[in-house]
Amino acid sequence: MYGFEALTFNIHGGYLEAIVRGHRSGLLTAADYNNLCQCETLDDIKMHLSATEYGPYLQNEPSPLHTTTIVEKCTLKLVDEYKHMLCQATEPLSTFLEYITYGHMIDNVVLIVTGTLHERDVNELLEKCHPLGMFDSIASLAVAQNMRELYRLVLVDTPLAPYFSECITSEDLDDMNIEIMRNTLYKAYLEDFYRFCQKLGGATAEIMSDILAFEADRRAVNITINSIGTELTRDDRRKLYSSFGLLYPYGHEELAVCEDIDQVRAAIEKYPPYQSIFAKLSYWESQMLDKAFYEEEVKRLCLAFEQQFHYGVFFAYMRLGEQEIRNLMWIFECVAQNQKSRVHDSVVFIF
Repeated sequence: MYGFEALTFNIHGGYLEAIVRGHRSGLLTAADYNNLCQCETLDDIKMHLSATEYGPYLQNEPSPLHTTTIVEKCTLKLVDEYKHMLCQATEPLSTFLEYITYGHMIDNVVLIVTGTLHERDVNELLEKCHPLGMFDSIASLAVAQNMRELYRLVLVDTPLAPYFSECITSEDLDDMNIEIMRNTLYKAYLEDFYRFCQKLGGATAEIMSDILAFEADRRAVNITINSIGTELTRDDRRKLYSSFGLLYPYGHEELAVCEDIDQVRAAIEKYPPYQSIFAKLSYWESQMLDKAFYEEEVKRLCLAFEQQFHYGVFFAYMRLGEQEIRNLMWIFECVAQNQKSRVHDSVVFIF
């Protein structure tokens, strides 16, 4: 549904919407993936990708190629596209685009803190951070001993600062507390992003509400499954669920008391949009569930391009780009490790 935003959208957003739709047309197709899956070496993959949008980023890479190098170059393409759009954007689109990076910031914070806890080299950890989630003081995360120091020394000047209100405790940073911190931050981030999209209104609110609700529900399911058999209580689990989505609130009440996978499945299958996800699973395996969720997410993201005059296409394209990189990483690893029989296992076709 288009409201009055259709009358003025193109004044500031028309150019960038055209740009992002152009980027979308450059995503790999099922035919591209089938060709990549037939490759025998990483050099064969490079040759095929040279005819795609990735060509300029790979053309100067010498042989022998390494999986990490190719993934870095493919990620650089997506980062460059994002930075170009951000430089051209005006409010409120610029703020919307910045929200897209907050999830990567959270992942980077958790990566650095967890790596430091296990005495990993900070420079090595920084190389593994996602470039969209970098900020100036990220290297200083290594000095923090608890949540309060983490906030006071490092995160107070970052966009994540408002999300730390529920995380600031004097508890030491251990694996359990770090994972709780990650999920608490994600909950606050998703709820904040959801409220921002609602304020924008129009088609942006409609489309982003559906996409973010699905993300909130997926996280609720994953939190439940990952906390089965741990010290996390039902109340603690419930606090990590986002306060919106199709599962909110009654589905959350059922998930909070689940004690095994079958109970999770029974709780989710009551919701028709998610029945198809579990119907695909003939047996239980976390990797298969992840793929089923990714396939459902891709469908919803592609639907965002069926409407115009909204910001959802920017979020959708970035997520589709990240899915494409996950697909490529899996194919690269299977080819490099001579596991071509498994090459189709985790590839999610976008078109």
